[in-house]
This record gives sequence, structure tokens and C-alpha cells, in this order.
Amino acid sequence: MFMTLNIAHRGFSGKYPENTLLAFRKAVEIKADGIELDVQLTKDNVPVIIHDEMVDRTTNSFGLVKNFTYKEIKRLNAGGNERIPSLEEFLELAHDSNIFVNLELKNSIFPYEGLEDIVLNLLEKYSISKEKLILSSFNHNSMMKIKEMDSSIKTGLLYESCLYNPYNYLKTTTASALHPCFASLLQNIDETKDLIEKNVEINTYTVNDVVYMKALIDLGVNGIITNYPDRLKELL
Repeated sequence: MFMTLNIAHRGFSGKYPENTLLAFRKAVEIKADGIELDVQLTKDNVPVIIHDEMVDRTTNSFGLVKNFTYKEIKRLNAGGNERIPSLEEFLELAHDSNIFVNLELKNSIFPYEGLEDIVLNLLEKYSISKEKLILSSFNHNSMMKIKEMDSSIKTGLLYESCLYNPYNYLKTTTASALHPCFASLLQNIDETKDLIEKNVEINTYTVNDVVYMKALIDLGVNGIITNYPDRLKELL
């Protein structure tokens, strides 16, 4: 029986500091199916997990992530005395818990040269199952680069507004899945149904309202990315 995946957005971010090891552990504890997280590079090219290009919103400091060394960024308070994790710290947890991983490359503003290489090497180092992994980005060129580097890695195209002919676009970019904002799916129900009938994988973000969760489950999307995996778990 088909079941929509319950993917915790930046971990269990509705109740715990986003993109922290605490939020990731809590998502595992409530048995979410997967975790979505964001990766950027520090000044010394260490991949760290943080959403914004600036640390201002989620830490007790200010400035661009790319201007901090790893040692400097680890000193910051990311909420409740939690620290900004490295990608390696998360992958240790993911390897032990065998949870589905949606890793977003945050390279749509700053290109972070070498990010794709660094990420793929670490995924191999920690033996993350490709069956339980998808890389995504708003930078679709980066996703094409990932496919060129390893065609067996699943990739997802993030987008906020409505794409023209998303099925053809997906094929053109050789991506594995669409990762649209949920509103674009509900605005174009017939198109969404057509994509699902064509077996296009759809993982949609960021769905926190139960009414929208129900509508998307009924449509048959593959994954729902939510700050509240506990709410979605009750529905599923």
C-alpha cells in the first residue's frame, strides 16, 4: 500500500531549534520517515547545516555563513545552547538511524565551489543508502552537475512558483523528482494529478496546516515536508 513519506523539515523544527542535532534526534524519536536539512560551506570549506546564508536569524551572532571558519561557527548558539552541526555529525546520526535523508544544497545565492564534490564524498564515506537519499536545490544547474557526477543519486528540483510544463522540464534536467511549494500543487490540481499519473515523484514543502496535509495525502504526493511531523504522523 502506498504511503506518503513524513519528512521533518530541518528536523522537528516546529518544536525544537531548526537544523540542530536535537531537532534531528527528536524527528527520529517520533519515527518520522525522513529528515530534510540544508548544507552550506564555511570559509574553510567544511559543510555545515544551516538554512539561511546569514547566521542572524537562527544564532546569537551575525554575518554570512561563508565568512566564518568551522571553529568560529561552532561557537555560536543555534537555540537552546544547541550548536550548528557539521554535515558529518548529521550523517553519523543518519547512518545509525537508517532514516530517509533529503539533503538540500544551499547554493542558489552563493555557488560554494566544490560543494557537490564534498557532499558526495561524505555520503560515500558514511555509506548512506542511495535508496534512502535525495539531494535537492533551487539551483537546478547544481542538480544536473550531481547527475553528471553520479547518475544513481536521486535529485529533486526545488521551486516556489508554478513551472510551465513541469513534466517536460523534469525530463530536460534529468532530475528524479519535483520539490514544489505545496501551494503550486493545489493551485493546479489537474496538472498535479497528471504528474502523479505519470509516476513523477513529488515531495512538497512546507506543509504545516492539517487541512493542506490531508489534501496532499489525498492527491497521492510521495512526500510531505513539514515542521510538524507529529501532526502528519497522526494523519498517516
